[in-house]
Parts: sequence; structure tokens; C-alpha cells
Amino acid sequence: MNVKVENLEKNTSKIIVEVAAEDFEKALTSAYRKNRGRINVPGFRKGKAPQAMIEKIYGTGVFYEDAVNEILDSTYPQAMKESGLEIVSRPEINIEEIKRGEPLVYTAVVATKPPVELGQYKGINVEKADATVSVKEVNEEMKRLQKLNSRLVSVDDPEFKIRKEDIAYINFEGFVDGVAFEGGKGENYPLTIGSGSFIPGFEDQLIGHKAGDELDVNVTFPKDYQSSDLAGKAAVFKVKVNEIKYKEIPELDDDFAQDVSEFDTLKEYKASVKADLKSRKEKAAAQTNEDNILKAAVDNAKVEIPAAMIETTIDNMVQDMALRLQQSGLKLDQYLGYLGQTMEQFREGMRPEAEKNTKTRLVLEEIVKQEKISVSDEMLDQRVEQMAQSYKMSAEDVKKSLGSALEDMRKDLACQEAIDLLVAEAELTEPAKKSAAKAEPEADAEAKEE
Repeated sequence: MNVKVENLEKNTSKIIVEVAAEDFEKALTSAYRKNRGRINVPGFRKGKAPQAMIEKIYGTGVFYEDAVNEILDSTYPQAMKESGLEIVSRPEINIEEIKRGEPLVYTAVVATKPPVELGQYKGINVEKADATVSVKEVNEEMKRLQKLNSRLVSVDDPEFKIRKEDIAYINFEGFVDGVAFEGGKGENYPLTIGSGSFIPGFEDQLIGHKAGDELDVNVTFPKDYQSSDLAGKAAVFKVKVNEIKYKEIPELDDDFAQDVSEFDTLKEYKASVKADLKSRKEKAAAQTNEDNILKAAVDNAKVEIPAAMIETTIDNMVQDMALRLQQSGLKLDQYLGYLGQTMEQFREGMRPEAEKNTKTRLVLEEIVKQEKISVSDEMLDQRVEQMAQSYKMSAEDVKKSLGSALEDMRKDLACQEAIDLLVAEAELTEPAKKSAAKAEPEADAEAKEE
């Protein structure tokens, strides 16, 4: 095999590969052996016809496609290494010369890693994310915990009318132009009023009705409704209210604290809730600070990213999405159907994120290079051990399953080291403080509650 490289414009290169005639001949023989059992030749038992006879009847190129695929699989990985290029895209393969008894020549056009011109990445100044916890936030969290610990109570009063956040158990059937449509019928369905789970306007029309009421609910399906047969059409739902339940919310007192926590008093429980909020906000603020610092470093850098590199990133994102959907028992084409999108539209929607992620990775890798950041085998082993514990596997099994991706993990760890460096070197400016007029009421409110 002979490999040459021709540099093209905009960080693309052409790898020219010449494969010896005898190697191409071996690939043809391999293709013949793989396919002969599926080819019928008069006068021969299936799978027993000689290669020359099959080629005479079906043409000399009958085995070319399989032979070429075998050649590409066996030679391209080595050609990549011999090229010395940092390839960042899938190859565009073209067969240049193919003839029996002569070398096979193919080319692979690839995108190469573009140079990155770093701007300021040390000492970046960003406003520090606010991690303070206000009285209002604590009170809202306490209300959320109240609702979380509420219980459903059946309504006995025949005059009780449905309110927002009540649960109405309903029978319903939908009609368009007087004809019932598929999927528009339900029995004793528990509908939380105000949840927005039904068509806009449906739930509001139940408010004020009582158990036993029968009514017509008039709605119009949204124009972007997932079923094109119903999108934008007016519908009438025949509804019967079977039962009403409401959420009984407990009082915020010491008994509540004792029921839902290990604390004896509401004051102690509330202090614990505030501490938990503080911890969560500090973690979120740290992540926000990191994101803002990284974004500034990336924005300060200049790089011209090859289009093929972006397309490869999108390919990987689509593949990852397909795998996640498969784990949920859904195929990608089904998901696109629910979205009402073509694959082209779906890919285009991913483009901004792909561009951002690609530039971010390139900038981080250049910082790793400039700062001479390296990840030792010990650091890599620690990460593998963490994965092993998480997946309940041995470290050796994790390494085997990762294979060549183990080195990708080393690069990921190096990039994280670069991010840690950016954060350590950054200058965080304290956010502007609230005016005394706004701060005092919160302080007074907390004093009153305590």
C-alpha cells in the first residue's frame, strides 16, 4: 500500500491510497467465496461454480463492490496513521482507478483539525453567580413541600364545584363534525384542573361544575397538533363528571415538621430546608461561573471550523439521540414523526449546539497543548475505578469495554483539567447588592417568622 497526501483549502486534505494489484485480487477471491453460494450458474450446483465462470456470465465487476469494501476496511485505518493528519471527520471515499490486474487507487477527502488562535483565557473577569437564599425562596420551598405532602380527599358535598387544582374524574368522548375520532375517548380519567394536560380551553370549562354534571366542552385543536387529521379543527367533547377530589394541604406547624422530617419543630425544619437550598444554589452558581468563564475563553478564541467537522459532530449527536430513544423503546423516525420534522430539519436544529460544542472542544484542546496539561495513568485508573464501582464491574472489564475509547477518556480528563485551570485563574466580581429598601423587608419577614 502506498499513501500520499494532498492538502486542500479550508483545513481539508485528500489522502491518496494505492493498493497493490495482488491485494485487490485477494479481495476479489474473498468476495467470490462469500457470495458464490447465492449465485446460480446453469450446469453447476449452487456454490460450486468457478470464479471465472461467474465473472464471464455476470461481468468482470460482479465482485468489485464487496472487494472494494474489504479493501477499504483493511487499508483505510492504516492509511489514516501513515498520513500523519489529525482527522476530524468521516472520509468522503472515491474510487479513482479500478481494473483487474492493476493497482486499486482510491482517495479519501477528510477535514483536518484546524489551528486555534487563543485569546485571553487566564484572568477572565465575570460576574459571580448569586448563591444567596432569600426569605421568599425559602417560603416558596416550604409551600412546595406542603403540596408534596398533601393528601387527596373525596368530595361528599353534592354542591361542591370544581376549582383550579382539583382533580375531576371524567368520562369523555370527542367529536369532529359529529364523528367520533380515534383516541378521543376515556373512562373515569383523573384530570387535574390547570395541569395543561388536555387541549387548551378544555380544563377551564370544567371549573364551576359539580359531580354528576354532563356538559359539552368546545375546543379547537392547535394548528401544530401532532395528528394532522385533527390539527386546527374544532371539536366537541361530551363530558360527564363522575367524582371530584381535592388536595388537603397540611398546616405548616411543628406537627408537619415531625411528620415529614427528623426535626421536632418547624423552625428547625425550616432552617434545614434553607441550608439545603443554599447548598443547591452554591452548586448551581459554581456551574454557572464555570460556564460563563468557559464561554468567555471560547468567545475570545478564533478558529475556522471545517464544515465536514460540524457534520460529523451532528452525526454523532443524532446517533446518541437514537440510542437514548432506543433504550426507551422508541425509534428515531417515530420520534421525528411526533415532532413533525424531517431528518434534515432535525439535523439543522442541532447545528447551533454542534458548532458551539465543536469550537469549545477545539479551544480546550489548544489550552491543554499550550499549558502542557497531561493526565497520568494513575488519574485515568482512578476514573476507571469510579466507573467500575458505578456499573458494578471490575476495572479490567471497564477497560476492555472501552477499548480505544480509553484514550478519548484521557483527553476528556485533560480538557476538564483545562477548565479547572480557567476557573482557578478567573476573577469573579461580586454581583451588585440589593438596595437597603429591598433588603430590609426580607430581613423583617424572617425575623417575624422566627
